[in-house]
Amino acid sequence: MIKTILCIEDDRFIGEMYVRSLRKAGYEVDWAVSGLEGERAALAKSYDLILLDVMLPEKQGTDILKHLRSEGVDRIPNSRVLVLTNFDQDNESRLAMQAKADGYLIKADITPKKLLEIIKALEN
Repeated sequence: MIKTILCIEDDRFIGEMYVRSLRKAGYEVDWAVSGLEGERAALAKSYDLILLDVMLPEKQGTDILKHLRSEGVDRIPNSRVLVLTNFDQDNESRLAMQAKADGYLIKADITPKKLLEIIKALEN
């Protein structure tokens, strides 16, 4: 069951849209606007789901994910991770992130309604 969500997103408009729709749907949501802030939050508290942007100030989403789940160590064993990006990565980078994440979504394709559907599907 997904109840707590950490949204790591530096775009104010997108972040506010996600946070508002997730809270309206009944989720407890924390929002970080930089990579370092997001990584610290992910390590400090156990979240059911982390929404992780790729292009972030201070620390990229790829580096955060590598630190949270790497070398056989999962520092967030009770969290699922959905990578959200508009950044067109090369295939190798995308595949590396997909291997560590529970989902990989292109932001331009994701409305708040669609995001809620994807989260509901993760719960099954």
